[in-house]
Order: sequence, then C-alpha cells, then structure tokens
Amino acid sequence: MYEVFKQYIKDKVSITDEEFALIQSLGTLKKLQKKQFLLHEGMVWKYNAFVCKGCLRTYRIDDKGNEHILQFSIENWWAGDRESLITGNPAQSNIEALEDSVILLFTQEQFATICKEIPAFNSMVINILEKSFIAAQNRIHASISYSTEEKYQNFLHSYPGIANRVPQHMIASYLGVTAETLSRLRNQATKK
Repeated sequence: MYEVFKQYIKDKVSITDEEFALIQSLGTLKKLQKKQFLLHEGMVWKYNAFVCKGCLRTYRIDDKGNEHILQFSIENWWAGDRESLITGNPAQSNIEALEDSVILLFTQEQFATICKEIPAFNSMVINILEKSFIAAQNRIHASISYSTEEKYQNFLHSYPGIANRVPQHMIASYLGVTAETLSRLRNQATKK
C-alpha cells in the first residue's frame, strides 16, 4: 500500500527513493473493516491520514441525533479532524469506514519531520491545503445558493467516483437534505 502513496506523491512532485524511504519509515498502515471507526467523537485526533484503499465518511451528530456528513474520503484523499489535530481538543467528528479500507497514518510530529526534511513534500501539502480551502468555499456557496437539484448535480459532477459507492441517504446527508427529498428528486429526473 505504500506504493499507492508513492505514486500519489510522484504524480504531484518529484522525490527521491531515499526521501520516500524516510516517509515510509515514519508512516503506519492501518486496516479498517467496513463499519469500523477510525475516529470517535470525543477522542483527540493525532494523525494525518491518507486513504490508500477504501472509502470513509466523516460526520457529526447534532443535538437531535441526526447525522451530518462533512466529507467522504476515497483512494488518494486525506481524512481526519483537522480542528482536533491542530488544537488538541476532543474531536466533534466521527470517521467510519464505508468499505474495507487501508489508511496510512502519520502523527503530527512525523508529518512535520517529513515536511521539514523534504521541501517538495511540504510544497505539495501547501498546495493540497489551498485546494481544500477553495473546495470548502465552493461547498459553502453551493449550500447557501443552490437548489436541491443543483446541489445533487454538482455532487455528481464533482465526485463521480463516490456517487456509486455510498448509499443515497448518505449523499442526502452530505447535501443537507432529507433522504426523501433526494429520492423524490431522483425519481423526477428519471421521468424526464
């Protein structure tokens, strides 16, 4: 599974075999079975997590017991609770495997060592964080200005690799609509 991460890095920046050997020496592979949790609300999150294989969902539960999915993470994506990682406060999120998954974990200290020792890796991380910020802005904009149909079409267009891997009720949760609303919307689309 380290080869998946190596290819991911090489697709973005140039690193030497020696530099990758350092990365590999610091990472830890973790296997998750479907429905197994990587993180429970209340735990302190201490890792940068890269998905080598599988699909995860990051979600929170509101005061009424409703789940709100913040993110799906598939192969070559990152997962985690950045707020807990940075502040050291207990996580407000849960991260659950939706499929059997393999995750590559780096503690914050290990990740900082890699960024310091391998400038190209650090540049890659900065680029990823910038793209994540833009994606978050776009998601907020869609959330407050798109119709339900536009949100769903945007999701299908933006994340075609996820739509067929997760249940529709989870897509509805991610979009902030009820499962019934999404089902009705999908039924209307098939009648057109």
